[in-house]
Amino acid sequence: MPTVRDLKPEDAPALTALYGEYDWWADREVDRVRQALAETAVAIGVEDDGDLVASARVLTDFTYYATVYDVIVAADCRGEGVGVTLLDGVVDHPDLQDVPGLTLLCRRGLIPYYESVGFELFDREVDVPEGGSEELVRMIYERDDDTAE
Repeated sequence: MPTVRDLKPEDAPALTALYGEYDWWADREVDRVRQALAETAVAIGVEDDGDLVASARVLTDFTYYATVYDVIVAADCRGEGVGVTLLDGVVDHPDLQDVPGLTLLCRRGLIPYYESVGFELFDREVDVPEGGSEELVRMIYERDDDTAE
């Protein structure tokens, strides 16, 4: 039976191995994952028979915002409810109960999955103080590989 628990920096080797299953995160190294876990407000893992099979990290101010990152479920556990268990653990985490909502980014193909666990597409149109509405856009500033460390 899968169990949910908070992840700590000492879980870095197991999480790095889980990331290693996917090309997306294949470049993650144990020391950097350990550092990320140490600096992450809420990190959740799902274990099955002692093995880490799913994880998510949440960056938050515990008041206004909480964004879910790095949601991952072991390939051989997909379709078994492990992802639902993981996201229930995130949504129900006691440290996040004062935050009005959670956000995340996902690939378009995963929208139906996230909708099935309670997430909704974000309406990009927002009312602006000057009157009317505008569409929000996501922006990113990416550092060169040479400056990222």
